[in-house]
Amino acid sequence: MSGQIKGSMVSGNPTKALIGFALPMVAGNLFQQFYNIMDSVIVGNVVGEEALAAVGASTAITMMFVMVAMGTGIGCSVVISQLFGAKKLKEMKTAISTALLSILGFSIFLSVLGLAMNRGLMRLMGTPENIFGDAAEYMQIYFFGFVFLFLYNAFSAIFNALGDSQKPLMFLIFSSLLNIGLDLYFVAELHMGVAGVAWATLIAQGISALLSFGFLMRKLKGIETGEFRRFDRALLKNMVKVAIPTIVQQSIVSVGMVLVQSAVNQFGSTFLAGYTAATKIDGIAIVPMVAVGNAVSTYVAQNMGAKKPERIGQGYRICLAMAAGIGLLIAVLLHFTGTGFVGLFLDSESSSEAISIGAQYLSIVSLFYFMMGLMNVSNGVLRGAADMGWFLTCSLCNLGVRVGLTYLLAEATQGMVIMWANPAGWAVGLVIAVFRYFQGGWKGKEII
Repeated sequence: MSGQIKGSMVSGNPTKALIGFALPMVAGNLFQQFYNIMDSVIVGNVVGEEALAAVGASTAITMMFVMVAMGTGIGCSVVISQLFGAKKLKEMKTAISTALLSILGFSIFLSVLGLAMNRGLMRLMGTPENIFGDAAEYMQIYFFGFVFLFLYNAFSAIFNALGDSQKPLMFLIFSSLLNIGLDLYFVAELHMGVAGVAWATLIAQGISALLSFGFLMRKLKGIETGEFRRFDRALLKNMVKVAIPTIVQQSIVSVGMVLVQSAVNQFGSTFLAGYTAATKIDGIAIVPMVAVGNAVSTYVAQNMGAKKPERIGQGYRICLAMAAGIGLLIAVLLHFTGTGFVGLFLDSESSSEAISIGAQYLSIVSLFYFMMGLMNVSNGVLRGAADMGWFLTCSLCNLGVRVGLTYLLAEATQGMVIMWANPAGWAVGLVIAVFRYFQGGWKGKEII
């Protein structure tokens, strides 16, 4: 097949291609975080501070599995992107089919494992007794929906690998609005509390996953390749080579959250409520930088597959500028208005201390968002080139610094060290990734 394929970023203006590809990814991820935040806003205001703390105590664990789902999809998408860039379309379809079948089996296994370990995990994290029941119930419902969670993330990653970031945006907007509507109905009208939030998320993701599957099948039918294999062990092996380090990297983010959460739990439900509200805002604030990193990963993978490494440097510089600019704009916003954002989650009269803790966290951490953006873009280049050893090294060093500082200084600072631990980890990860980029060893990596 010759000529430019729709969704390909291996020719033409890199700036135009990357901006057009990255902006829907940024918007889509913002919508995803938006409906996660609405869970907490509705619970905090309708049910109360303890209910918000229960969701927060569950979030660290649920996010760990979300990151595994995202890492699985992103890891597989690197191989799919490289095959797409190389115009090996029959092998690309085989890779997609292999990835979906494997992810289906993996998600079922994790669902069973999560249901079995639910209450044990909550005990291990030292969840306060006054919120333990709600937190465990929330987790149990969430584990039931793992298949939808994993497949939904896989479908989005595959669309992105094919250079189509608009379809995931469409599904995320639909899912967000449906989730918010179900939240209001289950929590405010039916008074289902924390369980209502979990059921709303499960139903919204389930419907979106089914819709995504239908649209993906339609898209693939439009790409003429003839018969292709439904499962290929060699391709699975290649995808696993990329997926496992990506899962580990994504899991590291969540493992870090779990470990930090365990350190934070000892300071009581008021501190936990403020920290939960702040991290919800923190989560949505860093999404644009993460999305730009994912965009450059697809761009690099396609161009590596097309044997055009000379285009990567320009794309890297464009994405560095985008991530840094977005990070600085968000920092200005949150540094001065953090109290107002945290106040959305909690009652200003009864939870003033929790609001103050959350606002202080945001005022400090937000100043370093640009650094987090630069780190994600640099890591995105390494992941797209399948330079997984160095990619994983950056993530492990980031985690080690964040968790080490938190546990070393948590008691002495009454938990306030968490405001400086994240930026310190980002700085270390950035230095390692930039060193590897300019050293150039990633250019010789091949996965297909």
